Amino acid sequence: MSATALTLTEQVRSENTLVAEGLKRHDPELLDQLILQYQHRLLRYLLYLTSNREIAEDLFQETWMRVLMRGAQFNGNSRFDTWLFTIARNLVIDLRRKRSMASLEEMCEGGDEERPFEVPSGEKTPFDHLQTSESGQLVAEALLTLDPLHREVLVLRFHEEMSLEEIARVTRAPLSTVKSRLYRGLAALRPRIEAATRVGNALDDTLAEAL
Repeated sequence: MSATALTLTEQVRSENTLVAEGLKRHDPELLDQLILQYQHRLLRYLLYLTSNREIAEDLFQETWMRVLMRGAQFNGNSRFDTWLFTIARNLVIDLRRKRSMASLEEMCEGGDEERPFEVPSGEKTPFDHLQTSESGQLVAEALLTLDPLHREVLVLRFHEEMSLEEIARVTRAPLSTVKSRLYRGLAALRPRIEAATRVGNALDDTLAEAL
């Protein structure tokens, strides 16, 4: 590992330690900073996972309540966003169980009258560059047609820029399963959009970089 990489790693560890210490103290200023930093990413993840804005917004609020109440559980050994997204995902699963839904897929399916939601805007990520002015709406619509588990991995990998190992921790799935979902998700996404756009080559490049 290069000196630069080591420096960045130490910087991340230091930041994680500061966050862990602040959460243990229930520091209100720290919580405000975390909400400001992660609000768009978290809501976007919940929207893609549930396909329902009202549910996503409720779970968004509940996620931050859990962070406030259980902040002492974050020890700083992993990235804060990995821990945050794990809490959010568990809340989705809990809600699904309370509603006696048969699967995560059902939780993620919107009704026939469900209105399309707008994903919060934030800093551009590699996957965002596939969503040009001409193809953006098509890509967004295509994502919603994917298997929810495949869609989730795509969002975590390309919108949230998580490593495959971090996605495995969030989803509690083996690394091989994460890779399979990523590959299958990209493979399913391509035929849905290449008929109307020319992003097929970009998807191939993205797949090569992701695996």
